[in-house]
Amino acid sequence: MNVTAPLRTMSAAQAVEHFDVLIVGAGISGVGSAYHLTKQLPGTSFVVLEEQESFGGTWLTHKYPGIRSDSDLHTFGYRFKPWVGPPIATADEIRAYMSEVIDENDLARHIRYRHRINSAKWSSETNRWTVEAVDQASGEARAFTANFLWMCQGYYRHSEGYTPEWQGMADYKGRIIHPQRWPEDLDLSGKKVVVIGSGATAATLIPAIADKCEHVTMLQRSPTYFRTGRNAIELAEQLRQLQVKEEWIHEIVRRKILFDQDLFTRLSFTEPEKIKQELLNGIRAALGPGSDDIVEKHFTPKYRPWRQRIAFVPDADLFEAVKSGKASVVTDEIDRFTKDGILLKSGETLVADIIVTATGFNLNVLGDIAFEIDGKPLDFSDTVTYRGMMFTGIPNMAWVFGYFRASWTLRTDLVADFVCRLLAHMKEKGAKKVVPALRPQEGNMPLHSWIDPENFNPGYMMRNMHLLPKRGDKPEWQHSQDYWAEKDEIPAIDLDDAAFVYD
Repeated sequence: MNVTAPLRTMSAAQAVEHFDVLIVGAGISGVGSAYHLTKQLPGTSFVVLEEQESFGGTWLTHKYPGIRSDSDLHTFGYRFKPWVGPPIATADEIRAYMSEVIDENDLARHIRYRHRINSAKWSSETNRWTVEAVDQASGEARAFTANFLWMCQGYYRHSEGYTPEWQGMADYKGRIIHPQRWPEDLDLSGKKVVVIGSGATAATLIPAIADKCEHVTMLQRSPTYFRTGRNAIELAEQLRQLQVKEEWIHEIVRRKILFDQDLFTRLSFTEPEKIKQELLNGIRAALGPGSDDIVEKHFTPKYRPWRQRIAFVPDADLFEAVKSGKASVVTDEIDRFTKDGILLKSGETLVADIIVTATGFNLNVLGDIAFEIDGKPLDFSDTVTYRGMMFTGIPNMAWVFGYFRASWTLRTDLVADFVCRLLAHMKEKGAKKVVPALRPQEGNMPLHSWIDPENFNPGYMMRNMHLLPKRGDKPEWQHSQDYWAEKDEIPAIDLDDAAFVYD
């Protein structure tokens, strides 16, 4: 974690810098959005403010062993730059790819690192945002004004992950670690490790440390769905044998993966039992003969496939660790921590030298920035989302919130197209401001939580749903998880619809 330098107030001699667009965050969304802005609206002045010491977001701040994508890089990568490595990539490989995007498109000169944003205030008098930040390297206050704010900061707090409070934690004599805060000096040799959780982080971490510690146990309250397969795309390998250009391979493989994902997602709703058995059969094959009881007890969720994110386990490495005996799975609930480990509600005790809480994120709404609209503090939960990109009552601002059932970056590209088209449209109209607003016929529209929990309900969303904007009962006022619909719907948005109020 960066040490925050003492704040020095801004002197009168320090000028406020103005830009057409201010992008918040230099992670996968911010870098992609900056690229699209330079290509689609050349000549637009912009700055990217990033709190961390470098680009990468998740792929910079997460340093636990084995950190990798759980989406394939043919679709998680940008549409404009071919991905040529294995589909499931390490954090270092992803950052190397992003570095190439930054270098090839001269984006580095637009990015200010170690700038922590404290506040963003909109003035209807000037039709501008004023963003106050701290340069953490020098401690100097910085002020920026911008015509348009593009929020690409992600959706969770990078500084700390979510760890529940369990009884007896203070009595435990070992180390408790959250993967987001992995110690560089941690020695696992000869240690008994318990990893609490069974999501993508646990599935990544456990095979990465299984050979380094005495034993690792995955402790889960309930099972999770996983997909297994080779960390390779056969179609890409075949096309490379034919010496097809990488740009063509990228587009063809993306289309094939997206076609397959669309079919899989739809079948998870129409034929959930079929998809369930397909997923479980992959695990049975990985664990080998005689694994039916293990699969039934530890890997058969009670919910329908795709109500929570399904992590891809490349080359079945998690299950290989279980099969070898280096890792094991316990499905139970925690009663309390003891000085030596964890007492379960079944009465069993798990002895542990190290406990890793792979228990999720703390949702971060708008980067923990204090927002004001004309002097009034902004409560994001009072707004209604416009397709998960803009919000009623908030002028000249867009937010990138990606997909859960498809790669996050697919939506980064779609939102960027929309924002660039909107900015060009405003220029044509001579408009200085655009605010989404419910149309007259929608005054009594019923409002619901940001995401329908019957559709998708990961814990980190359910814990913090009250912080997020509301959704309506029409597609325009919802954040869809359906890339396959939005890839056609977002480009077709009528920017002169009554949902957009220009001034």
